[in-house]
Amino acid sequence: MLNRKSKTQHLATISLIVMAAGFLATIPLPPSVWRIILQGGFEAGLVGGLADWFAVTALFRHPLGLPIPHTAILPKNREKIIAKIISMLENDWLTKESIRNKIDTFHFTEKLFSVVNKELHAQPVKEKLITLIQHLINRIEIKKIAPIVERELKTQLNDWELKYYLPLLIDQITIRKYDDKTLDFVLKEIDEWAKKDSTKYKLGGMALNMIENIKADGIMQFALRSFSNLVNEEKLGNIIQSLILKGVDSYRDPINQNRQTLLIHIHNKLQNIKSDDKFYEELNLFKTQIIEKWKPEEKIIEFLTEIQQKAYNFVEQPNFYDEYLLPLITKNLDEIQENPEKINQLELWIKKQISIFVDRNHSKIGKLVEENLEKLDNKTLIHMIETNVGKDLQWIRVNGAVCGFLIGLVLVGIKALF
Repeated sequence: MLNRKSKTQHLATISLIVMAAGFLATIPLPPSVWRIILQGGFEAGLVGGLADWFAVTALFRHPLGLPIPHTAILPKNREKIIAKIISMLENDWLTKESIRNKIDTFHFTEKLFSVVNKELHAQPVKEKLITLIQHLINRIEIKKIAPIVERELKTQLNDWELKYYLPLLIDQITIRKYDDKTLDFVLKEIDEWAKKDSTKYKLGGMALNMIENIKADGIMQFALRSFSNLVNEEKLGNIIQSLILKGVDSYRDPINQNRQTLLIHIHNKLQNIKSDDKFYEELNLFKTQIIEKWKPEEKIIEFLTEIQQKAYNFVEQPNFYDEYLLPLITKNLDEIQENPEKINQLELWIKKQISIFVDRNHSKIGKLVEENLEKLDNKTLIHMIETNVGKDLQWIRVNGAVCGFLIGLVLVGIKALF
């Protein structure tokens, strides 16, 4: 571009030199009609070229450095020119209405889905999405989430209706015969405990102490003392141990009447609990106290940290993107594309957001242009204008010289004719 400008400037200068040389060359020629016509043409061309040179130069600077009035028009009117440019941009060329009208003609969703569907399979997009997800996972602050989880967990536990869950639990106890199994477990523990030698001696010792401490008079006191002299801890313990073991064996028998009576009694007690409001009140109070004293924050932090690390490692797996993330994104995109209503809503939302952005930032267009122009000094600004439109301006000078020459020929010819 600079070379083209330089060539055009040379051409304009050459045209002036040609006109001046032609004018000077015709002066010493002998008088004739052709001399007069040529001299008049070169003279008019020289005047026209000089006049256009003056006009073009006066746009940018003072001709020959002389402060002639109404010259150096661009530097003197820089602020006005910038203001007019900004005004034209904001009020004529790039108005809010024109931008909105242009936005309404675009089909953003078509372009958006086309680009997204194409780029989703690109390796750089895959890597960036995985990196983004991992970054988001690492950005989760577990210590800030833990109190929220704890509070929500306690709220849910407090909201549990025991009147709903406890009857279900009691019914399951009956259906699965946990009462039978519990009784068998208790009988087994009693049997194992009763069979121990230590239990035998302990029961015998306790029985003797009780006999010796019984207060009685006369024959009864004599009988008790005689009985205590006949037995010792071992014998008395064997008697009690034998009674307990026989009782346990009898209760182990499924058809034993005492066992059936006991199980019926347990069953009735469990059924009565279902409608015992006082029991529910005590149970709820117990539940509330337990929950209030429960401090699970540390365990929640450990659990969430472990989940966070597992999520990070899961995203890092080679098949995560192709088997999990890509199908999920594609499925949602297909659902949106197959739903015209959602497409229209998305289209309107995009256009609305762009319109809001334009409304908020429209004035910044002029400010941006103004800031960029203000950064340029006069010399640089003039150089830019000359670089971009200087070719046409230089042709004005060339055309002025050529047209002046032709007009001069015509005028002198007419003058010679008359």
